[in-house]
Amino acid sequence: MTAKPNCETHSEYKRFDDASENLLATKGNSDIQRRKGLRCETNMNSIRCSFQRLSLLNNKPFLNELVGTLRRSIVLTGKSFSYDQSTDYQDDTDEYENEQKKLKWLDYNNKFFPIQSPNEERRPAYVCHMKANVKYSPKKLWYIACFVRGMTVDEAIKQLSFMHKKGAVIVKETILEAQNLAVSKHNVEFKSNLWVAESFCTKSMVYKGIRRHARGRIGEVRYTYSSYFVRLEEGKPPENYYLPIPKTGEQHLESWLKQMRMRKIINSL
Repeated sequence: MTAKPNCETHSEYKRFDDASENLLATKGNSDIQRRKGLRCETNMNSIRCSFQRLSLLNNKPFLNELVGTLRRSIVLTGKSFSYDQSTDYQDDTDEYENEQKKLKWLDYNNKFFPIQSPNEERRPAYVCHMKANVKYSPKKLWYIACFVRGMTVDEAIKQLSFMHKKGAVIVKETILEAQNLAVSKHNVEFKSNLWVAESFCTKSMVYKGIRRHARGRIGEVRYTYSSYFVRLEEGKPPENYYLPIPKTGEQHLESWLKQMRMRKIINSL
């Protein structure tokens, strides 16, 4: 038989459980969380405090309930954030400015270039866009990001529509948002006259969760997030994005003759 905890200890655990449930209720509402400034540090402090109390607890049903509460609280901390410049944030202007400072990739859209002379080649327009903190593995998203490089926008959207993967939906939405931004804010005349110049992903934040095992043991679960970046450029894509331009027959003949004429006989004049 398991030893029952004291009344004072049990009431203290009950108060702690009520406080954790209230914290989950406040974290469920994203608007209240954003306006009150609640952060993950508050949740992690409560989790750290609860683990210190686990060593003094002998009641298994209450232990399972507490571990389940902690697991739900950790899972709720991971939230997907999609940045869209076309959205109008009227109530959160200060937060919008702070987030824009953090995202360095979007600063390339505000870069000014010197005026070109009439003899110079026309500089093509471009637009940079991203989708941050997506609940998807960066190892899986990397294949799809490399797949659309060097394609036109229409071809990339067409190919991604036939891929039955979550990452394909993420990349497709980001490219469509970047296409709308290019037409509305970057003076691109034809939305089909764009191609994917850069497409890559990076590893974002990682949240750690709890998974219960047999005999009261606990395993660690990692919830990985990733960020996707894309740059669309005006004009037609190059014929060879990765490999160099293949040589023609005349160029191969010239290189072969050059190698033959550079031959040297050893120990000769």
